[in-house]
Amino acid sequence: MADNFFLQSIRFNGDNAVRQFHLEEGGLVQQYIDSECLRLCADKVPLDKGALKQSGIMNTIIGSGEIKYRTPYARRWYYMPANFQGAPERGNYWFARMKQQYAANIKAGAQRIAQGG
Repeated sequence: MADNFFLQSIRFNGDNAVRQFHLEEGGLVQQYIDSECLRLCADKVPLDKGALKQSGIMNTIIGSGEIKYRTPYARRWYYMPANFQGAPERGNYWFARMKQQYAANIKAGAQRIAQGG
């Protein structure tokens, strides 16, 4: 006994799909991810007078997919352990620690936006 099946072709336009789900470069999904990363990192960035935290806000183009902290000491405080005020919440590797804690929440929010919710 032979099984019968029918294959129906469909037209797929990748560009339309990317736009439909807000996945284009600089689109709503990327804007959400960038802004959430900055917001959730804010309490983890070492804080003295707030210049490092502010540099992330001022130097990041929301939707670019890159979070940029630009101060003369940003790299040093990201990688070098120190006795930060507000530790252990505030301290080095703030982006990696934020990502470990909130990646699932950010992904769920991005998925809601992509699905139109």
